[in-house]
Amino acid sequence: MADYAAHYVIIEMIGEWNDAIENDIMTLKRDVIDSLLREGITKYILIAENVLNFHSSDSSYYEEWFEEVTDEGGWIVCLNMPEQTQYDFKKARLHHYIELMSLPQWRTLKPDIVFTQIDNVILRRLDL
Repeated sequence: MADYAAHYVIIEMIGEWNDAIENDIMTLKRDVIDSLLREGITKYILIAENVLNFHSSDSSYYEEWFEEVTDEGGWIVCLNMPEQTQYDFKKARLHHYIELMSLPQWRTLKPDIVFTQIDNVILRRLDL
């Protein structure tokens, strides 16, 4: 779901996130994110509650994506990633580029409410 006027997108991810063999982040970045960036999308919500395995490689695509969005006042949030997947994600130090958050009730909320709640959390952290 994309809201081009508000400059955000919500993407639900399912399955395995494998950067080590398949370089999934490169495919996501080049085939999806780069197009969204050209359209002015600067805030990304990745719903990852059904990403049950994560295999890391290097962080270059994460770092590139992070720099592109933060230069425009944006952010990247990964929502509801399972604990075991978070462990591997944090071990690869990727949480420096993608914020890990929990919002268990997201399915009962309209997309604009999900975005507003996450954006408010990010804004409060920046105000500290």
